Amino acid sequence: MPIHINLLAEAQIAEDLRRRDPVKRAIYGGVFFIVLALVWSSSLQLAIVVEKNALSQTQSEIDARNSQWQEAQANQKKISDASGRLDSLQKLSAARFLQGNFLDALQKIYTDGVQLTRVRLDQSYFSVAGSPNTTNNDHVILGRPATATEKIVMTLDARDSSSNPGDQVNKFQDAVASQAFFKETLSKTNGVKLISLSPSQTGPDGRPYVLFTLESTFPDITR
Repeated sequence: MPIHINLLAEAQIAEDLRRRDPVKRAIYGGVFFIVLALVWSSSLQLAIVVEKNALSQTQSEIDARNSQWQEAQANQKKISDASGRLDSLQKLSAARFLQGNFLDALQKIYTDGVQLTRVRLDQSYFSVAGSPNTTNNDHVILGRPATATEKIVMTLDARDSSSNPGDQVNKFQDAVASQAFFKETLSKTNGVKLISLSPSQTGPDGRPYVLFTLESTFPDITR
């Protein structure tokens, strides 16, 4: 029986041991996991870049919407202010003092021997600035709108040249107070007041007369 001698057996055994070396396998495994970690890290970096781009785009859209919202708020405030002024003008137009009615009422007043010499109507306006809404501890405190108060004072200068000057003064005063327009519109407390009465005087025609002044106030109107 022939005897086989493998002269390479020792080298083959060494090569086999080298191939089965656990250190080398660990190195290969480590390299594999490092490569895997690098791939995973790259994918995370890519995902972060994508998300940053999406966030930047979303933030740009939010900024654009915020700008539009601020513009809408400013326009809303302008509309509200304009509506408030228009409403005030409409109220003023509806409640304004009509000079025609006033003059028409005056010409309907007649007292024998009394002549109007001057009519004065003083109209003054006093404005009070409004205040905006404020917030205190998440509670909204409503402000107040601006207001304007109208004050009207009527002054009538007249001359009583009746047969007994001065006797018709009270009658003329009562006639003004009882005239329908003035009775409805004049202040109920003061009404028509006699504020001056001159001594008897003699005119160029030789007839005596007295001068007197009546004053009336209309109720204040606040708008």
